[in-house]
Amino acid sequence: MSLPPAALHMVEVSGAEALWLVEGSSLGRLVYAQRGLTAVRPARHVGEYGRLIVRAPVQAAVVPEAVTYQVDEIRVAAGTGWTVTVSGSAEMITDPNEVAHYRRTLAGWSHGPHDTVLRIHPKSVIGFRLARAEA
Repeated sequence: MSLPPAALHMVEVSGAEALWLVEGSSLGRLVYAQRGLTAVRPARHVGEYGRLIVRAPVQAAVVPEAVTYQVDEIRVAAGTGWTVTVSGSAEMITDPNEVAHYRRTLAGWSHGPHDTVLRIHPKSVIGFRLARAEA
């Protein structure tokens, strides 16, 4: 049974809490511009020293310097959960040892030219908790 819209609300969380939520998850979506359109790709991530390391099924040549990464955990039936959007600059990780490490520790969806490991430097972190309104 779904709740009426008035029974649900979103509460903004601090940037620190939003990053904490992202670091407690491992699956998100990499969002970037490609040929004038918005591309959205599933990705695995890990937090490291205030940055996100992301392994995504994209060609490195098409990933721009600025990207958005979105992570959420929504419990649809209850109408609760959270959502976080991280925006910032991205750089492809090219060091062979680093790439090998992240390919071992972050499961991927594809291998070959569509398997890229990126480091995202967050400039904007916006998070919301989704909750039931108190009666």
